[in-house]
Amino acid sequence: MGKEIYHAKEDPKYQSPYVDLEEDRERTLPDGTTLPYRYVHGGFGGTNVKFILCFPEKGEFKGRFYQYLSPFPGPDEELASVDKQGEDDIIAFCLKNGAYFVESNMGSKAMFGPDPEPERVYQSSAAVAEYSRTKAMEYYGCTRPYGYVYGGSGGGYKTMACIENTDAWDGALPYVIGSPVSLPNTIMLHVQGQRCLRRVFGKIVDALDAGGSGNMYEGLTENEAAMLREITDMGFPPEAWFLEAAGQIDDGSLQVLMPLIKMGDPGYFEDFWKVSGYLGTDPESSAVKDRLQFEGIVKSVHGPGSETDENAVDGRNDVNDAWQKMMTDGNGAWIELEEVPHGDLYLKGVNIIFQTGESEGQQLLLDDIKGNCLLIGQCYGMDDLDGVLSKVRPGDRLRLDNSDYIAIQSYYRHQVPEDLSFHAWDQFRDEEGKPAFPQRKNILGYTMTGTGTVQDGDIQGKVMVMQSLMDESTCPWCGDWYRNKVKETKGTDENIRLYYMEHCMHDRMGALAGNRVTDYRGALRQALLDLGDWVEKGKEPVAPTVYERNGGQIRVPEDAKDRKGMQPAVELLANGSSCARVKAGGTVCFTVRVKVPEGAGEITAIRYDVEDAVIPSEDPVFQNMLEFEKTDEDGCRGAKAEFTYSYKEPGVHFASVLVESNR
Repeated sequence: MGKEIYHAKEDPKYQSPYVDLEEDRERTLPDGTTLPYRYVHGGFGGTNVKFILCFPEKGEFKGRFYQYLSPFPGPDEELASVDKQGEDDIIAFCLKNGAYFVESNMGSKAMFGPDPEPERVYQSSAAVAEYSRTKAMEYYGCTRPYGYVYGGSGGGYKTMACIENTDAWDGALPYVIGSPVSLPNTIMLHVQGQRCLRRVFGKIVDALDAGGSGNMYEGLTENEAAMLREITDMGFPPEAWFLEAAGQIDDGSLQVLMPLIKMGDPGYFEDFWKVSGYLGTDPESSAVKDRLQFEGIVKSVHGPGSETDENAVDGRNDVNDAWQKMMTDGNGAWIELEEVPHGDLYLKGVNIIFQTGESEGQQLLLDDIKGNCLLIGQCYGMDDLDGVLSKVRPGDRLRLDNSDYIAIQSYYRHQVPEDLSFHAWDQFRDEEGKPAFPQRKNILGYTMTGTGTVQDGDIQGKVMVMQSLMDESTCPWCGDWYRNKVKETKGTDENIRLYYMEHCMHDRMGALAGNRVTDYRGALRQALLDLGDWVEKGKEPVAPTVYERNGGQIRVPEDAKDRKGMQPAVELLANGSSCARVKAGGTVCFTVRVKVPEGAGEITAIRYDVEDAVIPSEDPVFQNMLEFEKTDEDGCRGAKAEFTYSYKEPGVHFASVLVESNR
């Protein structure tokens, strides 16, 4: 007997839709032109669900809609995309392509804390989708519009829950997705790597870069090499450490997940430091050496700066910033102590715990130590930071402690799934498949998707998955796992397509803009259009990416003809090689060869840069346009070009190219 599919139109909770605002609006495009549309805001009576619908002009409508799901819903999430501009304007993308746009708050009434009814995410989203059709048929006088749901990261979990458990959409596009056991494990192992490898990121990146030895373990200590191997086998792409090598240490959403883990498994944080088999009991481990426990006395306090506008709409709804809405920024606040700890300290995740005074028991998060001052960082669930600090007095005692944060970084070792299809954990299994380390009672990932469901692959429509090969926040192998799960459940993979994107990270671009990262937004939107054509016209999309999985790592062929997918394959040579050595002032001849997979379009532009950009880049990169000759080889369109440059200063220089393709 199959599972029960949710039918939103039959749910009594969603029988009272209302519209509280309907008006004609315009969106201003980057070229200054305007795009008229019909804006509708409403909700469902008796619920917390709110939504917006953005309809293109009647003569432009092509009978479809796209519904975006944010990673972290909030009370006003339906408004998060309204003020987006430029390439971030997903509403304009829909309107220009004849589709209407849908977004809701997924029934969320609070930013903090677990949802007692997580299934409301896909149920309310389905109800909004169905009601949007009713409004569209009234507005356009059309038949039932086709509908497509999409979202990345946490929104990817929600997208999979929608297409697996309801019949409200005809297709789905989850991107940069995790597996049922990714949260919180992927984020933990990334942060553990940041801590354990923080002194050797330059060596790792140099070895992997052009002109490097290729051996990323060269020059590392035994413990550093072991940790790098462990994290790599878990699926973290080694090329992504370039950010840390550039000093960009971002722990992501681990602080948001910590309270959930503490609530689900409070005993772990004591066992880690006391029970054999955990890193905290090994006196030679970096966990013990990086542990900070310090007691200090307050000398003075400086509260946070001016507050932000409480009525402003928070537009952070993308894969790398949605979780930040759950944090309160320190906003310049600091606490001066009579004495502070010194030395080579690991200061990430350090809790400031007040032990005496009116704020006794309150807890803040340390950002950094400057002089004798503790700078306050982003604090989870802190509604009144100023109120806490206003009660702190000179002479109050506090404790600095990162014990819990170090402990949580190894949690993935003690979460080995019984399901052997999660191969990243093979390194922690013995010859009989049994875990080699002590295990916790529950595998938390299954309950942390925020949807009340676990991916089962039972898709109720056509699905495209887009996964980044340099993803620092969720392992690329998760796309392979989901494709196989669909094939296992449905008996075929004919209704799912998986596309891997090289040089792409978790975020589509944002603060990572530079010449080491490719923006996947264009490919994502092309995939949305392809999904519609696949469902509505039976037009087969471009072939999925060909790849191999080796443990936790995904590898793709270098040649576009063999690799397939939608992304061009690019080769850049310096004097005919990947590395050239010349005297200062000498000329280097660069050769660019590009090939586009069959059916994926042709080259429209090639840009180049002659130096490696500092991350984050203050100056625009890829400003040099390159003339190129179009090619056609093995049924694949492509291009070739050359340019020269003379480096006046001695030293190591990196050149790069950015290739644009379009159908």
